[in-house]
Amino acid sequence: MSILELQHLKKYFSTQKAVDDISLSVDKGQIFGLLGPNGAGKTTLIRMITGIFYPDEGNIIFDGKKFDPLNDVSRIGYMPEERGLYKKMKIGEQAMYLAQLKGLDRQHAMKKIKDWFVRFEMETWWNKKVEDLSKGMSQKLQFVTTVLHEPKLIILDEPFSGLDPVNSNLIKDEIFKLAQNGSTIIFSTHRMEQVEEICNHIVLVNKGQKILDGTVKDVKQEFKENIFSIGTDTMPASLNGNAPFEIIGTKNTAHVLRIKEGSKPNDVLQFLLQQGISIHSFNEILPSLNDIFIKLVEGTSPARQFQTIKA
Repeated sequence: MSILELQHLKKYFSTQKAVDDISLSVDKGQIFGLLGPNGAGKTTLIRMITGIFYPDEGNIIFDGKKFDPLNDVSRIGYMPEERGLYKKMKIGEQAMYLAQLKGLDRQHAMKKIKDWFVRFEMETWWNKKVEDLSKGMSQKLQFVTTVLHEPKLIILDEPFSGLDPVNSNLIKDEIFKLAQNGSTIIFSTHRMEQVEEICNHIVLVNKGQKILDGTVKDVKQEFKENIFSIGTDTMPASLNGNAPFEIIGTKNTAHVLRIKEGSKPNDVLQFLLQQGISIHSFNEILPSLNDIFIKLVEGTSPARQFQTIKA
């Protein structure tokens, strides 16, 4: 069941089509990647989902009902890429203020804030001002203030920006825990390796349009190119025209090969065994999301129809 459904959303600024007829669905408990290059329309989409902008056309369905910004925004946590913190305000006071804005009473808010501050080793920060924090420390504070009211939908825009590897892993672990406990997370980033590691499902937008929609697993399968790595003791110095593959490079100590059209992996194995070659490993190399992202974005024309990838 979906927590969020966008139905033919459109948003125009003067003559620019920032969002041009985008529909998508986000299931409950999903970690959903919203991807696209700069200027693709991601931020405009997020601002409509959070009630900052109203769509010119289309509908937003939140938790089974038409989205009502006045009542539903308290059930959403939004962590923008830009810092949304008051620089002169003390950290403890700021966390309390933002928690109460989201509907928590002071006693409940205090307990939640202390729990998160202990978890993130922020207890000594209480009386510091935001302007005295490093970028990474500010990012941790912003994450805490985004999730402490236990929103049903959490939107994270570049949540790992400015974080060292230790704190990146800390935030990543908390994202997984939030999803396991029933929160739905929309994750927007330019770091494709993070998307592969974290997200269940992705949508790619470009020039205001959706150009890809599917699970990470199915998308990678859809764009595979019959490329494999094979570990052997040796390899023929030259391949005759009957070989069902071509060698295109090396990876570590293995050869990288592309299977020719009309041939199968078993044909490769049989061919090499007939040559008396011992095979130690044989693995398919799937394209990275970064490769797929570049391929689709560079190949997008205004008339391109989006792809929905399903198993």
